[in-house]
Amino acid sequence: MTTPASPAPPKSAPSSASSRWLILGALMTCLFLSALDQTIVATALPTIVGDLGGFDQISWVVTAYLLSSTVAVPLFGKISDIVGRKAIIQTTIVVFVGGSMLAGLAQSMPQLIVARGVQGVGGGGILAMTFTILGDIMSPRERSRYVSYFTGVFASASVIGPLAGGYLVDHASWRWVFFINLPLGAVSFAVNARYLDVPKPTTRRPIDFVGAALLTIGVVAILLAMTWGGHEYAWGSSTILALVVIGGVTGVLFVLHERRTEEPILPMQMFHNRVFVVCISIGALLSAVMITASTFLPLYLQVVKGASATSSGLLLVPMMAGVVSGSYVCGRVVNRTGRYKIFPILGIGATIVGMVGLSMLTVGTSRTLVSVGMGIIGLGIGCAMPITTLAVQNASSPDDMGAATSSVNFFRTLGSAFGVALFGTLLTTRLNNTLASLLPDGTAFDASLLNSPAEIRKLPAVEYDAVAAGLADGVSTVFLFAVPILVLAFVLAWMLEEVPLRGPVSATESLLEGAEQ
Repeated sequence: MTTPASPAPPKSAPSSASSRWLILGALMTCLFLSALDQTIVATALPTIVGDLGGFDQISWVVTAYLLSSTVAVPLFGKISDIVGRKAIIQTTIVVFVGGSMLAGLAQSMPQLIVARGVQGVGGGGILAMTFTILGDIMSPRERSRYVSYFTGVFASASVIGPLAGGYLVDHASWRWVFFINLPLGAVSFAVNARYLDVPKPTTRRPIDFVGAALLTIGVVAILLAMTWGGHEYAWGSSTILALVVIGGVTGVLFVLHERRTEEPILPMQMFHNRVFVVCISIGALLSAVMITASTFLPLYLQVVKGASATSSGLLLVPMMAGVVSGSYVCGRVVNRTGRYKIFPILGIGATIVGMVGLSMLTVGTSRTLVSVGMGIIGLGIGCAMPITTLAVQNASSPDDMGAATSSVNFFRTLGSAFGVALFGTLLTTRLNNTLASLLPDGTAFDASLLNSPAEIRKLPAVEYDAVAAGLADGVSTVFLFAVPILVLAFVLAWMLEEVPLRGPVSATESLLEGAEQ
């Protein structure tokens, strides 16, 4: 990673706070839509299958978005370094809105899956661009405050998604799960087109198509292995092993290619920077833990505590409120002091406390205690997660800003995928072992019922009690095994080098700082 330098002055700066918030609002709306579409579809899937059929293809509605969005993050980040941010953010919005329209109009499951893939390309590009543009238009000192808002928006989407999906299905049509993106995307496009004015690269640089292809193949293979392993195929099956080999070999070829090419998608020199390596590692570990909490706690609340799907979503609010509160306070203090290293340390420490508390879950644990544990975890993640982006951007050259920022988001996504796969397998194994000891001999449990908590609650009392006990034991075990991961992140936080944050030099050096005057 090259020596940090201040970005070139943009052509103009907004003359009012209203212009500043229009840009921020447009970027946060884009980010919200991208994050929302990772979760909003889940509650609509049963209705979609009832309308379009294709139950055997249902998992691909989610997987298609996950694969394409993950691959798109580093690709668009690097391409924006070459052709400019404004053109890319506009392109990704158009692709995302176009994919949303196609999804809403789909007349068959294959059409919907293809449309979700298109959506994912746009959504991944939006995720890469929002944080990168924020890094372009603000100095790190000012950026610390606004990164917290963006983090809060991203976290809130994971709670709002299932609730919004359920509401739209119940009161309109599952197609509005996708159509809702059209007006919001159009407004974001218009505001960015009118007010966003960031420097455009003047030097013509080549695009690394070979690296892009290798990265795509490798990431898709690994994510498919993580998604299918233990569900569609056994972990030791030839299919999973083949995917792991393909992903590993392609990954090695990708690294070798990136070390030699002129304009790598993922510049290898970034990995020589301690700040970058520590931050992407912390981000991946925290993402694995956060996705675990937001995935398995609703299952526990619905099956064990009898909460409805909507209520279980609302019961996640303490965690998201903690994320928003932690990131907001952290951003304000960093903006005022310019110091940031202490926040990942304190944040991860708090997350460990919350995770240890949730590792003691039982069938009789009250919802209040669950909410307290979730709130502590959210507060800790809110203090720690924004710093990973801020520190990397502060230590990056403007020429690598897009690649560096998108890499942070890329490794977070990989961390989430690995977390769901690893802890999902652990939960299933623990549940099966508990059921084997509690259920009468010869009683079989259909694992597919885990996708329908309402059906589990209809089981005979003996079977339901066994499943509830097994699931409570499995979820608590998952959280217990997450603690060492957090301890590793805590150790890494102490290794983070605190590079002094660059502050605003003049009103013309940042679009948004000019509006502060």
